[in-house]
Amino acid sequence: MIVIRRATPDDASTVHDLIHGLAEHQDQTWGVTVSVDDLKRMLTRPEITYLIAERDGRAIGYVSWLQRISFWSGQDYLHLDDLYVTGAERGNGVGEQLMRAAAEAADGKVIRWEVAEVNMSAQRFYERIGAALVSKKIGRWQPK
Repeated sequence: MIVIRRATPDDASTVHDLIHGLAEHQDQTWGVTVSVDDLKRMLTRPEITYLIAERDGRAIGYVSWLQRISFWSGQDYLHLDDLYVTGAERGNGVGEQLMRAAAEAADGKVIRWEVAEVNMSAQRFYERIGAALVSKKIGRWQPK
């Protein structure tokens, strides 16, 4: 049986491991600079939600998001940060359960996220659960 629960600061080490698992899966370990102590602080913030999926007490995936507001609509929405399921658990419905838990938490609010153009399996998954995928370029700027 899969249990989905909200992460607490006590889960920071587990969260850190899961984030590294996703980064390894995407060949982007270079991009992970967050520490366990950073995560402990982040997991206390009310606008941040991180749900962990567990099987037999072992973390097998997560979904995380930030609550934001749209200046166009004036409405709050959930900005999905990551959805990740460990390799051995992919294809067993864990991702869909995590997304359904996010939808329940959204309580009718829009959920938005980005997915890499090359990540075709993720795109197929999102379309299968009924998401509309809209093409958009993402700007990134880190002024010195």
